[in-house]
Amino acid sequence: MNASLDWVLPLIPEEIVIVSALAALLVDFALVRREAPAARAAAVGGTACLGCVAAMIWIALRPGGPEAGMLSLSPLTQLLKVVLLGMMLVVAVLSFGARFTRHIGEYFALLLIATAGLMLLISSENLLVIFLALEMLSLPVYVLTAFNKSSAASAEAALKYFLFGSVAAAFTLFGISLLYGLTGGLELGTLAGTIAEKLKTPPLEPVYYVALVMTLAGFAFKVAAAPFHFWAPDVYEGAPAPVACFIASASKVGGFFVFARILMEGFAPFHGSAGWKAFAAGWMPVLAVLAVLSIVIGNVAALVQTRVKRLLAYSAIAHAGYALMAFFGNSRQMLPALGFYVITYALTVLGAFAVVATVENGGGRDKLTDWAGLGRRAPLLSACMFVFMLSLAGVPPLAGFFGKFYLFTAALGGTTRSGVPDLGMLWLVVAAVVASAVSFYYYLQVLKQIYTVEPTEDCQPLCQSWAALLSIALLAGLVIAFGCVPGLLLGKLPLVLKAAIIRF
Repeated sequence: MNASLDWVLPLIPEEIVIVSALAALLVDFALVRREAPAARAAAVGGTACLGCVAAMIWIALRPGGPEAGMLSLSPLTQLLKVVLLGMMLVVAVLSFGARFTRHIGEYFALLLIATAGLMLLISSENLLVIFLALEMLSLPVYVLTAFNKSSAASAEAALKYFLFGSVAAAFTLFGISLLYGLTGGLELGTLAGTIAEKLKTPPLEPVYYVALVMTLAGFAFKVAAAPFHFWAPDVYEGAPAPVACFIASASKVGGFFVFARILMEGFAPFHGSAGWKAFAAGWMPVLAVLAVLSIVIGNVAALVQTRVKRLLAYSAIAHAGYALMAFFGNSRQMLPALGFYVITYALTVLGAFAVVATVENGGGRDKLTDWAGLGRRAPLLSACMFVFMLSLAGVPPLAGFFGKFYLFTAALGGTTRSGVPDLGMLWLVVAAVVASAVSFYYYLQVLKQIYTVEPTEDCQPLCQSWAALLSIALLAGLVIAFGCVPGLLLGKLPLVLKAAIIRF
C-alpha cells in the first residue's frame, strides 16, 4: 500500500489534469453536444480551466518535498508546474472563440493530456520516464497541429512535425539505450557518477560522445534549436493559433528545463569548454554551435518574412539560441538566468500569439499587410502587441531586456582558477548582441504596420472577446512588471533553486 502511495501522491496534479480531460469529453458528449459551438466551447473549456485551477491549488497546498523515486518534487518543479498550468489557462481562454473545429471535447482533452505530459516531464529524474513524458506531450500536439481540417497548411505542418519529431525521438531513444548499456542505469545521478569515474582514466570511449549527441538531438528538436528547427516555421504558421500559443510557450518552458536537468545533472562531469582558444570535448562546444546557428539563422530568416506567425517562429529559433547561452555560466547563475529568461520569454510569446489568435478569431489574417491600421481598429490589442514586440527585441524597461542582460552576464560570469574573470565566452556574447540589434528591424516592421500604415478600404472592424482581451492585457502587465521589478520573479528563483539537485 505504501509503495503504491509513493507513486500516486506525487502524481496527483497530473492525475487531476487527466481526469479533467476525461471530464471535458464527458461534458461535450453527454451534456452540450447539441448546443451552439460557442456554448460548447465555453462549457468544455470551462471544465478544462476548472481542472487546471484545481491542480494549481493542490500544488499550492503541497509546495514541494523530497524526491519520490523517479520523480522530483522540489519547489522548482512545483513552481514550473504552476507556470505551465497558468499558460494552459490562457490557451483555453483563447480557444473559446476558435472556429477551426467542431470536435471541441477532443480538442480540449488533447490539450490537457499534453499539459499533463509536460508536468511529468519536468518532474522526471529517470531518462526512460523523461522519454515517455516527452512522447505523452508530443503525440497530442501532433494531432492538435492538424486539427483545422479545412486547412491544407495545417495538415502539411502536422505531417512535417510528426516526421521530424519521430526521427528526433528515435535518435534520443537510441542514445538512451547506449547510455544504459554504458552505465547500467537510467537515473541522472547514476549517469553522472559513472561518467565521473570514467573521466578519471582518460580518454573517454568514443561511444559516450555518440550517446551524448543522440540523446540531446530530441531535446534540441523540442526547443527548436538549429539545425533541428525546420519544423518550427511551418508548424507555427499552419497550426491553429491557440495550438501555436501552446507550442511556443508552455512546450518551450518544459523543453528547456529538462534540457538543463539532463546536462547539469546527468552529464555534469562531461561539460568540456567552449571558451575562445580553450575548447575541450564535452557538451559545451556542442551547445555553442547550436546557439550560434540558432541566433544567426533565426534572425536572418526573420528579416524576409511577410507573415506574423512565421516571423515569430524564426524569432523563437533565435531566442532558443539566446537561452542556450545560460549553460555557459557558473552554476550559481546558470539556472536563475535560464529560468527567468525562459519564463518571461514564454509569457511574451504567449501574449504575441494570443494577439494573433484574437485577430484570426475576429476575422483577420496573419499577413503583415493585413495588420495595417490595427492600432485604430483595436487600440488595446495593439498596445499589448507593442509591449510584446519591444520585449522580444530587448528594449528596456521590459522583461525581455533584463532577461537578455542576465543571460549575457551569466555567460561571462565564470572565473579562472586564479579568480580572474573568464572572458572565454565573449565571442558568443558579442554575436548575440549584434544579432539582437538586427532583430529590431523585423519587430519594428510589425509595429509599423499596426501604427503607421493606413488600413485598406475593405478593412472590417475586429470582433474581440473580452475574456481574451483580459488575458492578453494581464500578460502584457506581467511583461512590464517583470522588466521594471525583476525581483518579483528573480527573487523567488534562488529560493526554489536551493532545493534543486544540481551537480556541476
